[in-house]
Amino acid sequence: YGVQTGRFLYGSEIKSLLAFPGFEKKFNARALDSYVSFEYVVPPETFFEGVYALMPSHYLWYRDGKVETHRYWEPKFAPDESMTEEQAVSAIEKVFEESVAAHKISDVEVGCFLSSGVDSSYVSTYFAGQKTFTVGFDYGDRYNEIDFAKDLSEKIGLEHHYKVISADEYWGNIRKVQYHMDQPLADASCIALYFVSKIASEYVKVVLSGEGADELFGGYNIYRDPFTAQWYDRLPPWLRGGLGAAAGLLPPGPGVNFLVRRGCPLEERYFGPTALMTEREKRRLLADYEGDGDPMFLTEALWDSTEGLDPVSRMQQVDINLWLAGDILLKADKMSMAHSLELRVPFLDRRVLAVALGLPRQYRCTARRGKIALRAAAARRLPRALATNPKRGFPVPLADWLRQDEYYARVKAKFTGPVAERFFDTGALCALLDDHRAGKTNAMTKIWAFYCFIEWYEVYFAEQKPPIL
Repeated sequence: YGVQTGRFLYGSEIKSLLAFPGFEKKFNARALDSYVSFEYVVPPETFFEGVYALMPSHYLWYRDGKVETHRYWEPKFAPDESMTEEQAVSAIEKVFEESVAAHKISDVEVGCFLSSGVDSSYVSTYFAGQKTFTVGFDYGDRYNEIDFAKDLSEKIGLEHHYKVISADEYWGNIRKVQYHMDQPLADASCIALYFVSKIASEYVKVVLSGEGADELFGGYNIYRDPFTAQWYDRLPPWLRGGLGAAAGLLPPGPGVNFLVRRGCPLEERYFGPTALMTEREKRRLLADYEGDGDPMFLTEALWDSTEGLDPVSRMQQVDINLWLAGDILLKADKMSMAHSLELRVPFLDRRVLAVALGLPRQYRCTARRGKIALRAAAARRLPRALATNPKRGFPVPLADWLRQDEYYARVKAKFTGPVAERFFDTGALCALLDDHRAGKTNAMTKIWAFYCFIEWYEVYFAEQKPPIL
């Protein structure tokens, strides 16, 4: 939404505002700071000057030329410590079965996305005789979950459809994906989601997916951080801080990284060194960085609002507000609707959320495992080996592609082009790319963030028409 020439404009996509007669399109440089920290633009800011995103669970008043926004609801963890593990697992099983049944109600056939993870696999067990959809890459078993999905589909009686994405297809659709996203998103799995939505749209109009399970039930590896190296955390804070500051002056490495991370309190470990780029890297890579994009500035209020909760719950609650809304659900919505496919997320039903918010921490995450109660519930419908599969994310062979001549040259051309010259230190960008190619470091996520931004900027600010859809 935004106000231009006394008119209040709003829509479900930024591109609908850009089509308004006389809309003045200006680039918002402030958003670049948060983008290179989080890999997406943290709302309410957008990359378009004067255009804002209405935050989740907020409403807006426009009166007398002024905009006011108010929050009407906020999810908060309130663990019931009297709950037993059996009660937790049974509660998840019951409420999730009801949620899937409700989300399958439709006038048209409903399908299901399927990967090797426990989340979508659990959803798929309610689809016997119906269709599931998977994509993988023509780049070895490490980047291809199709065989797993086919095996599971055969075991539980699913009609399985899949697509193998070639490198040329992946790279050939980056521009199109950035157009549909409205704003740059440096999540490499976004393009894979574009393809799985495309194949699903050829068979069904509605699909169910597993988004939200990690944030609600404790699935990310970072949630195990408070339980590791507790012996080191018992050292005085001043000593840990001093060792971390000294280590920060050394080249990165396993021991150095440990000292840097453990020299910070949990909040800083979570949002500081774990951000896409450090403040030092931003000063080196961004042409006009003013030093006000520290992710701590953006997360401080959210983190403070979780005071009194255990460390895992604090991280989960922040992720529900930031990562889930800003990346996970955004790409799911944009990539599915790019193919007129309706995507539904049964893990994010309000009744499932209520159960998740009441789970004791030890049934969500421990030092060794995540999603403990959820995996146990899934094991009642899945083979136990599948229910306990470690989290893989959506593997994309991007790091390997960037070391190949064709794709290295493609990125190098962008890193030395006019957009890069305007916003970044092109010499530093090329050095980052060269170090990655030589195997000195794995800079895939950083390289991808810059490349996606340049592709997006060219679509929305340097071209006269969108890519051919």
